[in-house]
Amino acid sequence: MKELPKDRFSSPVWAIWGLFEMASAAPEIDATPHLDAAETADAAAAAPRLSPIAPKPAANGNPAAGMDYELLLDCVHCGLCTASCPTYVETGNENDSPRGRIYLMRAVRDGRLELGHEVRRHLELCLDCRACETACPSGVQYGRLIEPFRVGMEQAAAANDARPKTGDWFHKYILFGLFPYPDKLRQSLRPARIAQALGLDRLLIGSGLWRLLPPRLGRLVTMLPRLEKPLPALPEFLAAKGRRRARVALFTGCVGDVLFRQTNWATARVLQENGCDVLVPQNQVCCGAIHFHAGSSDPAREMADKNAAAFDPSGVDAIIVNVAGCGSMLKDYGHHWPAGQASSLPVPDEQQGARDQFANKVRDCSEFLDQLGLIAPPGEIRLTATYHDACHLVHAQKVREQPRNLLKKIPGLRLVELAESELCCGAAGTYNLTEPEMAERLARRKLANIRATGARVVITSNAGCLLQIAREARMQGETLKIMHPMDVLDLAYRRESVKF
Repeated sequence: MKELPKDRFSSPVWAIWGLFEMASAAPEIDATPHLDAAETADAAAAAPRLSPIAPKPAANGNPAAGMDYELLLDCVHCGLCTASCPTYVETGNENDSPRGRIYLMRAVRDGRLELGHEVRRHLELCLDCRACETACPSGVQYGRLIEPFRVGMEQAAAANDARPKTGDWFHKYILFGLFPYPDKLRQSLRPARIAQALGLDRLLIGSGLWRLLPPRLGRLVTMLPRLEKPLPALPEFLAAKGRRRARVALFTGCVGDVLFRQTNWATARVLQENGCDVLVPQNQVCCGAIHFHAGSSDPAREMADKNAAAFDPSGVDAIIVNVAGCGSMLKDYGHHWPAGQASSLPVPDEQQGARDQFANKVRDCSEFLDQLGLIAPPGEIRLTATYHDACHLVHAQKVREQPRNLLKKIPGLRLVELAESELCCGAAGTYNLTEPEMAERLARRKLANIRATGARVVITSNAGCLLQIAREARMQGETLKIMHPMDVLDLAYRRESVKF
């Protein structure tokens, strides 16, 4: 048998790589930049000898027990996904690539590899950006692998009386207890508004004092945008302007509605300008992505059921969403909880049909308006801008050209293509809070590409990307305007200019 190459790719879990025969001795550990010293202990335990055994049924507590095994077999190990994977591009570690992670999941599923600390770290480091799905010629549905596996990891930890990753105070009180609830989040930002009015936020960041805060709280402080004057909530109904062409419902979200309510208003106005009656259900809730992507399935399902009940899919032409991450989650309501998969449900529940109907009507605002046929705005916006593809729009929803098509109809606007536009900026929902080191590396890479365009305006279709890119620009002293496509279109319809 051949020995493993002792180079930067030879992490202990490289042993599961199915293309090579493994020696019985554990390989030398590669301390890649994202691993702590504790994560590189005991290589022998992390890299057991593997053999080409047939898959066996998942035992109780196996995190892959609820997964469709056939989805794991779709990967043909060609490696075309690696160049599109942000973590592999940064670390060069095969275990941080999509095919490497699929091998890890399959080996755990087959009982050939224990779900040790280092294996978990490789899987947790995934941004779930799904760029690999766009690159894959075999149609591997990576999102339908990593998402239920993460849910399974949390459930397995609970079953083994171990503290799950989501059991810490930050998940409990901030990510799960605050972010999904707009009213609570809005109230919690009152001290931040006062601090911004007094200039204390600039002092905190400029002096570096934010680093004295608990790391994740400190990062939250640096991510807060300039809080706009609070706008009233959208009414339940806004009438179309001119000839009515469609009837739509608008999903307003949680964090997005608190920090970017002006974008929700802009989206509604643009829809009105294009002949759409806009319904805004007042009892809608968070999409559930914050919980689900962290591995907490059941609260996400409860939110999905509430949204399915709040909206009437049969009464509208589309359910419109303007946040890429929310749109991806909403469109996936129909497959996240079938037959107990990624859930504690033993069988499909009675709400499955309602979730399916809801998901089938969800459309991104750019996707819908491009298909409807945008009425060209009358106002000019004479500036140069670049467009960053939000991962969950371009990869998960396959919406790529539509935002560009809309922006090209704005008189005077010049779009410059952005290098690596489809590579994640590091936001990835709450990833930039839970994995700050990798998130910062990707943010720096993104900002360097933005600088190369010479544009002073960056347009992107996701609240997380807006926050992430704006934070990196502030931290590096760069003056950029980060905007949503609907904000730019709205200005053009209102014949207003972009204000820096």
